[in-house]
Amino acid sequence: MALRVEVVYALPASEDAVPVALPAGAKVRDAVRDSGMLERHPEIDLSTWRLGIYGKVVAADAPLANGDRVEIYRPLAMDPKEARRRRALMKPCR
Repeated sequence: MALRVEVVYALPASEDAVPVALPAGAKVRDAVRDSGMLERHPEIDLSTWRLGIYGKVVAADAPLANGDRVEIYRPLAMDPKEARRRRALMKPCR
């Protein structure tokens, strides 16, 4: 039975989403490879970037289920705690 999944890469202003058909037993890395994302977005580095299924981080060798949404997560530009601290410093005092 073939699996149908969607591979999604979120860009700062948009997203690239591709439906992919894979054989049973396929892994997350197979979906990313077959989606063409690595060719369209050469900045993706699977050796360090995280992958997920429906918002949950998974290993590249995690098995897929029919209907999964595979997500490619970009590294954070800044630590969230540091970003909040900077915003707090910039707020005007009342």
